[in-house]
Amino acid sequence: MTKILALSGSLRAASINSALLRAAARLAPPEVSVTVFLRLGDLPLFNPDYETNPPSIVTNFRSEVAEADALIIASPEYAHGVTGTIKNALDWLVSFESFANKPVAVINTSPRAYHSDAALRETLKTMAAEIVEPASIKIPLLGAKLDEDSMVSTPSVATPIREALVALCQAASLYKTSTNASFPIR
Repeated sequence: MTKILALSGSLRAASINSALLRAAARLAPPEVSVTVFLRLGDLPLFNPDYETNPPSIVTNFRSEVAEADALIIASPEYAHGVTGTIKNALDWLVSFESFANKPVAVINTSPRAYHSDAALRETLKTMAAEIVEPASIKIPLLGAKLDEDSMVSTPSVATPIREALVALCQAASLYKTSTNASFPIR
């Protein structure tokens, strides 16, 4: 079983990023478990003073990251950057060893969100994440008025999600069996 943890950078109830991640969980093959972490908004603001004794929600978040074979991140763009929600979550993982070299897929749901996409990728590279390019896709959902059910039933959305999950699972498999700190998944 491949375990994928999905992180949405949006806290909006009607977030297309969150809906896409829930759709991915529904579209995952039987041997893949996609879990959307629902408590990013509950993480306190990052404070290095709490690194040695983090709050329980941070410990829980880190535990889920450690247990995951790979991560999917979908986040909107706010003012040409990543959301505070996703940046704060990543800040809590900066010195977390179990995050280093973890396969990560970056999902972009807006053709206009190229600044945040680049910023998120730069942050992830700095943190030593392995960005899985074949799993990092752009699906133009902004303004499409598709809900989760529609995403699952629309081939132009469901097919790239399924293909991204396959690519991410392949990278996670390499990650599990790799003895090197880096592996060829780009």
